Amino acid sequence: MAVPKSRVSHARTHKRKSQWLSSAKASEMNACPNCGEIVMNYHACPECGFYKGRKVVEKEEGSGE
Repeated sequence: MAVPKSRVSHARTHKRKSQWLSSAKASEMNACPNCGEIVMNYHACPECGFYKGRKVVEKEEGSGE
């Protein structure tokens, strides 16, 4: 049976986990192919309303800004 040579400290474990978790979450955002805005995966673009190449949300023009 394999036995570790020495104990791994909490700090070392947490450093390793933080690096792994940050790389796993990096791909949740992509650029919208229609307007180039940063959008979460599997969500319609809030700026232009496109999802997978088609318009799914009507964007109101002149919303008071």
